Amino acid sequence: MTPRAGFRQVYAYEWIKFFSVRSLLWTTVATGVVPVLGAVFVAATGSLQPDDTVIGGSLTLSVVAQMLAAVVGALAVCGEYSSGTMRTTLAACPRRGTVLAAKGALVAAVLYVLALASCSTAYVLGDALLPASHPQGEPLPALFGVAASFSVAGLLGLAVGTLVRHSAGSVTAVLGLLMLPSMFGPLLGGAERWVAGISPTAALEKLTQTSDATAEAVGSLGGWPSLLLVTGYTAALLLAAATALRTRDV
Repeated sequence: MTPRAGFRQVYAYEWIKFFSVRSLLWTTVATGVVPVLGAVFVAATGSLQPDDTVIGGSLTLSVVAQMLAAVVGALAVCGEYSSGTMRTTLAACPRRGTVLAAKGALVAAVLYVLALASCSTAYVLGDALLPASHPQGEPLPALFGVAASFSVAGLLGLAVGTLVRHSAGSVTAVLGLLMLPSMFGPLLGGAERWVAGISPTAALEKLTQTSDATAEAVGSLGGWPSLLLVTGYTAALLLAAATALRTRDV
């Protein structure tokens, strides 16, 4: 009798699949490149706002990169549904919760390491290229929180992808979750600061200490409490995704 694949075997299998899918690989690369290009662009154009910090200006395009991280999470599971390899995966490991846990661990780890390296590089470049007259801000421990927000966005995309199972629909849904709170917040009057603050992008903007991260624009919570809130509802969504994966056909 062939033993069932455990978490380590499934994780290794997921690692191979992750770096074998061209669209997923290039989206991951773009996630790491965009913050660095943003720092160079801000320095080259002199577009740093007078009241902005060096870390805020250096990570100007980190919000775009975070959206790409969410797309990475969605594609990590939707690509298998579109290609039909999900059936093979679940045949090799019938414990569906283990499959989702392995995917989540891989997505979170890859995005954390990538974002920490990319955003740290962007900050170092910004510190070297931007005018010294601007305040530095507090890069530590903020950069660790920024990297964590990328992982959370990727896990959010993974949860949505598991529930929706279609690439286009999942990408649209997860980008909506990131963007709609800040877009519709102004329509809700006094509730704007609370509604706008529930998006992963709000946590990211608070952590990057950009001058645009006012209470009215991205909520009144600080960067770390906002990240904790986003992590909490992402975990709840992952639990719902795990339940759906266990109870339905492939």
